[in-house]
Amino acid sequence: MVKTFQAYLPNCHRTYSCIHCRAHLANHDELISKSFQGSQGRAYLFNSVVNVGCGPAEERVLLTGLHAVADIYCECCKTTLGWKYEHAFESSQKYKEGKFIIELAHMIKENGWN
Repeated sequence: MVKTFQAYLPNCHRTYSCIHCRAHLANHDELISKSFQGSQGRAYLFNSVVNVGCGPAEERVLLTGLHAVADIYCECCKTTLGWKYEHAFESSQKYKEGKFIIELAHMIKENGWN
């Protein structure tokens, strides 16, 4: 059996964690935008994330057009969190490639938020 090791972000930084199991997901410094829409409401776009697994890519028509995306899930509790942009078909959306969407419904803020 394979053991999943959990990555921990530094305590000195504001972090986002999985609301279901409290595994760290992203550092606030990696946040690109708060203006995204997920399947269950508002979502944030991150440059990089930790403790996240990635499913197979598939083409989906999203609010901003056709994209190849892969669902992402928490490596610790296996909850689907959002998706990773693998490919954008429209040139105006290319900045999203390689970036991650995490829905607010699955995140909690930790470490130093006021």
